[in-house]
Amino acid sequence: MCKCSLAVNKFAGKTFAKKRPQSMKGMMLGLEKKLALYGFNNLTKTLSFNIYDVCYAKSEREQKDYIAYIDEQYNSERLTGILCAVTERIGATVLNISKQDYDPQGASVDVMFAEGSIDPDHIDGSCNKGLNYFQSAGCSVNAHLDKSHITVHTFPEYHPDKAISTFRVDIDVATCGEISPLKTLDFLIGSFDSDIIIIDYRVRGFTRDVEGKKCFMDSPMTSIQQFINPETLTKYDAMDVNVYQSNIFHTKMLIKEIELQNYLFNTDAYEVHPQERLAITNNLRREMIEIFSGMNIY
Repeated sequence: MCKCSLAVNKFAGKTFAKKRPQSMKGMMLGLEKKLALYGFNNLTKTLSFNIYDVCYAKSEREQKDYIAYIDEQYNSERLTGILCAVTERIGATVLNISKQDYDPQGASVDVMFAEGSIDPDHIDGSCNKGLNYFQSAGCSVNAHLDKSHITVHTFPEYHPDKAISTFRVDIDVATCGEISPLKTLDFLIGSFDSDIIIIDYRVRGFTRDVEGKKCFMDSPMTSIQQFINPETLTKYDAMDVNVYQSNIFHTKMLIKEIELQNYLFNTDAYEVHPQERLAITNNLRREMIEIFSGMNIY
């Protein structure tokens, strides 16, 4: 279904690589089973993908440097590239792109697309079809799809009295028709360094089969985890909260192992006293548990 891709990120002098499998065959359960429908598939399928990256930055200088690093690594230009790749993977066509970097930090991108290919003569002349993004780096553009859209917002965050900073990314993929946002999950997970992942998927509306019977779900599923690479799932503790009768699915994932060097900004873990390393690791874990739980615990 997809070719192998490599997402590389450099942090604190170390290079990390996340490699996606060459084949996801057998994982996309249900998406290949198409219902015989009458007319257009009117179901609206929405995927909300929320990740948190946690970092230990003790001094005020380190905290500000971390925020600057995140803003540089995940600026609107790079995020636009990620969303355009998502659009391509679900077989859609970009109509319009809108992107913006914010001061002092953060970025947003909105991509609107059409299902499959579309005749250029049928596209509103006011739409830029993503041309500004592809032809001229750094300019503001606007992107639209006829039945669908993708948005991303970033939220770098720190507090001067806390040694732990966080980076949050919110991505929403909404589609109608035969294309499914669930196909993008592994690519999105591989595009970011994620300590906590929170995913929501819901299906709204109804369509009809050829006999006129209403269909409220176009592909059977029991969990979002069905559409995530099993190798990825082994790295996380995952929990589902699903409301099947309402076609609402919710999955939360928390990283299992903390390799301290990956969380220290501009600091070598071996230069830190063993007792302090343990304390930092415990603080990182507590921060992750609170974010994962959605409440103040400690």
